[in-house]
Amino acid sequence: METLAAPGDLNTEDLAAWLRNLFGPLFLVIVSIVALFFLFTREITRFAQFVLLAIGIGIIFYVPDIIEVTATSIARALGIDLD
Repeated sequence: METLAAPGDLNTEDLAAWLRNLFGPLFLVIVSIVALFFLFTREITRFAQFVLLAIGIGIIFYVPDIIEVTATSIARALGIDLD
């Protein structure tokens, strides 16, 4: 039986970048189509809500370090020792 990768040989450093390159354009296409739908049906309130949600998801998706920075900042603000 052939072993493709030993348990210690697994390299996932480029996995996030690969996923970002794969799903990033797909995310933008879906956001564009839904946004155009809301604009053409004149649902401005839903359009604004959707745009804000899409921006939030895009920030988390394209800047994944923001989650760690935010969590660290909240922990320090609450007085939790991280060391």
